Amino acid sequence: MEELTSRQKQLLRYIQERIRADGFPPTQAEIAANFGFRSATAARNHLLALARKGAIEHTDSASRGIRVKEPDRYAAGYQNELPLVGRVAAGSPIMSEENIESHVRVDPAMFKPRADYLLKVRGMSMRDAAILDGDYIAVHKTQEARAGQIVVARLHDEVTVKRFQREGHRVELMAENPAFKPIVLDLRRDALVIEGLCVGVIRAGHA
Repeated sequence: MEELTSRQKQLLRYIQERIRADGFPPTQAEIAANFGFRSATAARNHLLALARKGAIEHTDSASRGIRVKEPDRYAAGYQNELPLVGRVAAGSPIMSEENIESHVRVDPAMFKPRADYLLKVRGMSMRDAAILDGDYIAVHKTQEARAGQIVVARLHDEVTVKRFQREGHRVELMAENPAFKPIVLDLRRDALVIEGLCVGVIRAGHA
């Protein structure tokens, strides 16, 4: 089998995760949406490249016509890696290709709940929670959050890491540094998307 590129490894990992979670592979449209591809055709081209390299079997006429070849062999190589997201491009899905800097050798299962990716922190707004500029936070993908949890939140085209508080329609995204004021939102008029929960911190230089 030919060596896979970083993007192909990421796509194969996503297919495996969807099969484990759902019992069946994703569609081309779902792959395109997850990776921020412009169309399902772009996803199809990536699948064809994986098929040419022997990583999957792809039936073009079937909506979910993907079968991973030797899944145990591939899983062994990828289960101890997480994608590292750097600066998030405005308006793009957080896990899209333009946002991923590299992959880091760390076991996702060491975090509870399981981590889906690492996010590189910028700034000192979470200093008193021991999250410093340049650190990596492990993030579990979810759109649900409880009061007091540290979340990765999207406000319009900005992604921020803050402590989540909510009372009715009022949400406060609290910094852990007195030099930063809370971000106050009214969900009746302000757009807020929870991208995930912080489930761990890796100090910069020790990943």
